[in-house]
Amino acid sequence: MPDDPPFRRQTQPGAAPGTFIPPPDAAPTRIKVFCYSPTEIHEEELLEVGKLSELLSRWPVTWVNVEGLADVRQLETLADLFGIHPLAMEDVVHVHQRPKVEDYGEYLFIVTRMIEEADPLQTDQTSIFLGKNFLLTIQERHGDCLDPLRERIRKQAGRVRHAGPDYLAYAILDATLDAYFPLVEKYGDRMEQLDDAIANAPTPQIVSELHRLRANLLQVRKTMWAQRDALLELIRDDSTFVAQETRVYLRDCVDHTAQILDVVETYREMCADLRDYYLSQNSFKMNEVIKVLTVLSTIFLPLGFITGLYGMNFDHQDGHAPWNMPELRWLYGYPFSLGLMAATTIGLLIYMKRRGWLDS
Repeated sequence: MPDDPPFRRQTQPGAAPGTFIPPPDAAPTRIKVFCYSPTEIHEEELLEVGKLSELLSRWPVTWVNVEGLADVRQLETLADLFGIHPLAMEDVVHVHQRPKVEDYGEYLFIVTRMIEEADPLQTDQTSIFLGKNFLLTIQERHGDCLDPLRERIRKQAGRVRHAGPDYLAYAILDATLDAYFPLVEKYGDRMEQLDDAIANAPTPQIVSELHRLRANLLQVRKTMWAQRDALLELIRDDSTFVAQETRVYLRDCVDHTAQILDVVETYREMCADLRDYYLSQNSFKMNEVIKVLTVLSTIFLPLGFITGLYGMNFDHQDGHAPWNMPELRWLYGYPFSLGLMAATTIGLLIYMKRRGWLDS
């Protein structure tokens, strides 16, 4: 199965709703801010959350990106500043959420999962809060696939600087989905290599790797199904936080999820086919071994009979035993027995060849 850690709630049963405790292995919290307009941009790393109030009042779009969940105080301050519901913050910290969309009135809460490692597969939860003039993203760990998006903002490439935070949310979702395509292609290349290995030199490790690949593909499939449902909800919902122009771009994200799902389904079937191919190859090789052993046994059975027959050593000199073997005292008895065995072997091989039993 994939190497993602098993689901464990940090809060105890019966705890008050909205209670959140970060995971014990949570990464240190780091906050970066992108503020921009069509003509200006401001970027900095915040040490104190209090400065955000001034930035939110000055800029038309403020993107606050939080990496790491270790600092509960900072997270609570952010929740108070943006008016985030405790239940939403609880979902942020409990990082095993499926992709989803929830409308809290003053903002939209979106959950997506970002690829961290291709093999073994590991995904990190990214929580997105979309408001009128802000976008708050909270990532489980440091590092992401959003650097090309940040460069587009810095260089004023594309329309992100001329659009609102809803387009920025779309761009983040689109970049997250695009990161899945190289992953799926890598799985496809690996399956081609395993196909060649099965044909040339199959080993038991191939089955283990196929099982791991199939489990990884299953996890991608589950994520994409939930992601597609969330995107469709964003498109169908009449929320004022998502402009009609942005919904057109979100439809492209839905198309990406459909493409990924189609490829994943194909590769999952290929994994099953390769596993059957490996088993059939093993059975074929075993049949070949049994076939060779059967041929050898068939040849040596009459030879054993001949040697056993002449190994009884009946005495020819006994006049009362006229049926004793005359070859025992014959000058050419030994060459005769060897010739008889050779003739028997050649005859059997000719017979088996004509019947096609010796063909590969």
